[in-house]
Order: sequence, then structure tokens, then C-alpha cells
Amino acid sequence: MSGTTPAKTSQHQTPPAASAPTTLRVQGMDCGGCERKVETALKRLSHVEQVSASSVTGSVRLTAPPGKTLPHSDIESTITALGYQVIDESVNTTEPEKSSSWWQSPKGRLVIISGVLLALAWGLKFAWPALGSWPFIAATVVGLVPIIQHAWQALKLGNPFTIEMLMSIAALGALAINAAAEAAVVVFLFAVGEMLEGVAAAQARRSISALSKLTPSTARLLEQGEAREVAAASLVPGQRVQVRPGDRLPCDGQIIVGHSSIDESPVNGESVPRERSEGESVFAGTVNLDGVLEVEVTRSAENNTIARVIKLVEEAQAAKAPVARFIDRFAFYYMPAVVGVALVVAIVPPLVSPMLWSESIYRALALLLIACPCALVISTPAAIAAGLSVGARNGLLMKGGAVLEQLGKLKRVALDKTGTLTAGKPTVTDIESFDGVSDDEIVRLAAALEQGSSHPLAVAISDYFQNNNGQQSKATLPKVDAGRALAGHGVAGQVEGRELMLVSPRYLQTLTQGSSKLDATITALETQGKSLAVLLENQRPIGLIALRDEPREDARKGLQALERLGVQAVMLSGDNARTVAAIGKQLGIEAEGELMPEDKALRVSQWQAAGLGPIGKVGDGINDAPALAAAEVGIAMGSGTDVALETADAALLKNRVEGIAEMIALSRATMRNVKTNVALALGFKALFLVSTALGITGMWVAVMADTGATVLVTLNALHLLRYRFNDRA
Repeated sequence: MSGTTPAKTSQHQTPPAASAPTTLRVQGMDCGGCERKVETALKRLSHVEQVSASSVTGSVRLTAPPGKTLPHSDIESTITALGYQVIDESVNTTEPEKSSSWWQSPKGRLVIISGVLLALAWGLKFAWPALGSWPFIAATVVGLVPIIQHAWQALKLGNPFTIEMLMSIAALGALAINAAAEAAVVVFLFAVGEMLEGVAAAQARRSISALSKLTPSTARLLEQGEAREVAAASLVPGQRVQVRPGDRLPCDGQIIVGHSSIDESPVNGESVPRERSEGESVFAGTVNLDGVLEVEVTRSAENNTIARVIKLVEEAQAAKAPVARFIDRFAFYYMPAVVGVALVVAIVPPLVSPMLWSESIYRALALLLIACPCALVISTPAAIAAGLSVGARNGLLMKGGAVLEQLGKLKRVALDKTGTLTAGKPTVTDIESFDGVSDDEIVRLAAALEQGSSHPLAVAISDYFQNNNGQQSKATLPKVDAGRALAGHGVAGQVEGRELMLVSPRYLQTLTQGSSKLDATITALETQGKSLAVLLENQRPIGLIALRDEPREDARKGLQALERLGVQAVMLSGDNARTVAAIGKQLGIEAEGELMPEDKALRVSQWQAAGLGPIGKVGDGINDAPALAAAEVGIAMGSGTDVALETADAALLKNRVEGIAEMIALSRATMRNVKTNVALALGFKALFLVSTALGITGMWVAVMADTGATVLVTLNALHLLRYRFNDRA
């Protein structure tokens, strides 16, 4: 009986649960090629079922088979062997924010050393010609040593076809045929490219870590009526916190006691603060402007709004990173093919003809030089550099050639409202007065009540009064006695002996029953997406002021320019739906409002899934970061937040909506130039590959042909520097 028990029990055992993924932070991964090397090597380890590396977030995510554990020591040693470093986050979680300068990194030091040696080699060539090629050989070897080491490590770990292997063969081949100067230049430029990728990846990681600064590090936890300071990360659902005026909310939660105006622009981008009272939800990272609030925590720190925004940005940026660089994929087929052809040229002719071995080897080496794609890889970016330079001179900042190329392919562009299509701050649009009070009097009394307030609506009213009363405005502004804030509702006080209040229409309903005319006016103005402040004397309405964040002066022209290019524009905003609809109608654009950051990113993903892409996203706030990262091209307004500028692929430094269309037109012009350059470079190579294989041209012609192709495409690229933005794409 005892022998049958285990068998019977095993029938009821549940299968081993799948292991939870483990994420390691890895330093030094800067591109798609790095990702592929790490993934290929780690997949060869036992007990590693799935691997996903991200150069953007600097992390590797691993999963073990059910019932197995990951071999952590083998994983770390493999990553280290590839030239990367596993970072212990428990020791220093702020390391990404304190990343060293580029010249302090191994790649930066290699660039400096290679550049100095290359410059020294050219100097020695002219000063002491007798030295010959030795200075260039030394410069090549110094720069090539780490490249060969990485190529060898990747080869041992099962990935022979890497860009390092291609560069090693190309540079050694150039040395073998006495083209040491070209070998040194190629190695130096390759080192520069690797260093720039590292800088870009570090900036992306810093932009993600900056998001976490939106949530305060501490919170005022309420226990038995007393408030004590605790770490915001320690808050759990059900606890209550006190939020004072001017404080950022440390959590997602629900207001239990109090009412106040909340600046939600960090989360939804709305320029006008929203009034929140008991029972309403509030979000981490938003700012309490007026009253003291007691808030019940509804989400833990790792699940609050800011944490979810960070996760969305990380996932979208990682997904957007290329699977592998084009040259890596190209080398996978091209490099073995070229080496094979060179071997045939070196070996076969002496066996089937009277050709000397020295002659066939000479031809093979010349063939290897002319066939090396380095000239194509290095010369083609000349057009990209010219396009980026033209854009930068005109306030159009694009972060690299991949962004410049993708811009020209955009089919749909999603634009934020506040700070992108609009100026980003409310202005007075309408003044209504009752009972014979003049419009000027309404503004004067309202400005008097609001003087000294930093509330956006108060600032707008004060600015309007000053702009319409010249330099004497401060002198003519009456004093306020017994001034007080009506938390979340408005202000009140005595002005020239008159008991006045400036309140929202919602608060007005709790004070008095409005007339049908007043109600109709309020409804009409709110339908236009305007915020209202009603002025009361002795609780009787005597006038109102309407405000709205109005479109930028060039917004309509910018949208029309996109339409001419065949690009559809859509407005996505976190502002209230009524305001968004009104602005959309005014600009003649499809619009959708009341969207959280994840909603904007979701819309972008839905359009991509429906085949409406590539998609561009334009915004200026942190709330736009997930959508900026999810889109094929994210474009930030120059006046936007640092996180938006870092997350985005491009920026409009002059804050012009027309700049979006200008970027797209410049991209298309640049890509036409690039295609011409590719045709020239490949045409030269095809011609001299044949002539070299037949022995018609020798090594010096091969070098000249490769250099000549570079000169031609560079001259063609310089033509872009004369590009004018009134050209049509």
C-alpha cells in the first residue's frame, strides 16, 4: 500500500508554476546590436528559457523554465565576458542619474585616444615621411584591440556575425594591403559612433528616472489625528495622508476631508486647475493649491499614476528600439559572401591558370578593400548630418538620422492641446456685466480681489487689467480688506467698502438662485470651453469673466501645412471634453479630451495596430511622455518639460506648430538625397569590384574608388545645406 501512495498523490499534483521574470540592470548596452549579443549568449545557458534585453532602459529580463531557477552566477559572468556590467540596484539605485560624462566612459576614452593618435599620425607623416605607415598602423591597432576583443567574445558565445567582426576584418584587410591611413580613420569613426550611441542611451535612461521625481519622497501620514512624516514609498491602500497647500500629492487617493484646486498638469496637461472635493479622486504628482486635504491612499507607490507612466515610457521606448542595427543584419549575409569571393579570387586562379599566387592574393586583398561596406556606412550619414544641421539652424532639433528618416514617413500626427496647439495659459476672452456696472469696473474689482494670487486664472485677470490700464494700473488698483480664500471655490473681501466675492459658477449655485439670463450666459460660455469667474456684491451677481487657453497664432497655418503634406492631424488632450471640442472646432481638427497619459499612449497603439501609422506625437508635458515614447516619432515643444524633451525624438525649439510640417518636409528632402548617395556609393563599388576581380585596377585604384565615392556623396550631401523651408516635399 505504501508503494502506491506516491503514485496516487502525484496524479493530483499541480504542474510547477512558471518562474517569475528576473530583471537585471546592465551598464554598457547602447544599441540593438548590444541587445542581440546579450540575448544570443544568455539563451545558450541552461535554465534560461526567455531573454529580453533593452538598451534604452539598460536592463535584461530573464525567465527560467517552470520549476527551475536562473543560474545567476553564469548569467553575470556571461554578461561581463561580453564587456558589460551588471549593476546591483540595492547598493545604489540613483546611479543612472549620476552617470559619468561621455569622456569618462571606456568608449569615450577610446575615442579620445584614437583621435589623438590619428592626428599625431598625420602630423608625423608630413614631418617625418621616412616613418611610412607605422604611425597609422599604431593608431589602428590601439583602436582595434577592444573591437577585436568584443568580436572574439561574441564569437565564443555563439554570435560570429557582429559589427565588431565586420570592422575587424575590414581594418585588418586594409592594413594587409597597406591602406593603414584609411584603416585608422575607419576605426576612429566607428569608435565615435559607438560613443554617441552610449550618450543617447544614457539620456533616455535619465529621462525615465526623472519621472520618479514628480512624486515627493515623503508624506504626512495621519495616525490617531496626528501627522508624522514617512517615506511616500511606504504608503499602502487604506492609510490616510495630509496634503497641505503647495504640496505635491504623494499618492493616488480619494479626498476624505477638504476641498481645493488641484494643478493636474503634470498628469493630464490641463492648464486650468480643477476643483476637487470630498469623494473625488486625486493623483500622485499633482499639486494642491488651496486648502488642506485629508486623502485616503487607494494605490501603493509601485502602482500609482506616476509609476504607471514610468512603466509605459520604459515599455514603449524598449519596443521602439531596433531589433538590430542595419549594418549587423547586412553583415550577416554580406561579410561571409565577400570573404568567400575573396578566397575564391585568391585560390582558384593559380590552380586553373598561370597566374602567380602573389598576384591572386593581391587581387583578393584589393577586392576585400573595395567590397568593405565601411565607405558606404560612413559616407551616407553625410546627408543625414547636413539635414540635421539645417534643421538645428532653424530651431528643429532631431535626435539622429533614424528620427530624421522616420519623420518623412508619418501618416498621422497626434497633438496635445495645452502648450502645443494653445499658448499654455488662460487669457480673458469675454466680460459680461449686469445692473449697469461697466466691463472695466468688473475687471478692476476682480483684479483687486485677485492681487497677490498665483492661481492661473487670477494671474490672467490681473494681466488683463494691467494690459488695459497701462503703467498706472498698480496705482489705481484698490486695496482689499478682510481678504480671504474660499478654498477650491474663489476669493472674497471688501473693496472700497463693498462686500465682494469672485467665485466659480458651481459655488454660485450654493449661494443664490441665478436668473435665466445669467444661467443662459454661463451655459453658452462653458459650451465654448471657457472657465468662468462670477463677481458678486452682497451675494448678488454683478458680472462675470470668461477665460480660455487660446490657440497659438500659427496653429491653424501649421495644421494646414500638415494637410498639404498628406498628414492627418488629431488632437489628444487631458483637458475637459467641452474645452477640447471647442478648440478643435475652432481649428478644424478632430479632437478628443479627458484622456489620461495611458489613454493617449493607447490611442497611438490602436492607430498603429489599425495600420494608420507611422504615427507622430507632439506634446510639451510629462503627461505626454508615454505617448511620445509609444509613437514612431515623438516631438516635444521647446517650452515643454525636461522629461518631454528627453523622451521625445525631436523638439520644436521655437515653439512653432508650423515646425512639424517643416520637419517632415526636410526629412523627405534628406531621404531623397540619401537614396542618391546610396546609388552613387553602390554604383562605384559594383564597377570597381568587377574591374578589381579582373585585374584591370589595383589596390591604389581600390582605395581611390572608395575615397572617391565618399567625396561624391559628401558633395551631394552639402547640397542640402542650401535647403529652404518654402520648398515643397
